[in-house]
Amino acid sequence: MKKEVGMDDELRPEYDLAKLLKGGVRGKYADRYREGTNLVLLSSDVAEVFPDEKAVNEALRLVMQLTKIPMVRRHNVSK
Repeated sequence: MKKEVGMDDELRPEYDLAKLLKGGVRGKYADRYREGTNLVLLSSDVAEVFPDEKAVNEALRLVMQLTKIPMVRRHNVSK
């Protein structure tokens, strides 16, 4: 005796999956998903200073450049 496999489907009976899925494009957003995104939530005080993403990027690029400058240590020399 085989057991019948029943599905607990919450879809309303008036919905026809054949119609709902008709015209769908497989992988429509796959490339966009693979590219990924890197979202960062700025604190409100920081966001007030930067009007848009371009300003944030420019500031971060400046910080990147400044980290490449070697730090010169000053020694206190007693005479």
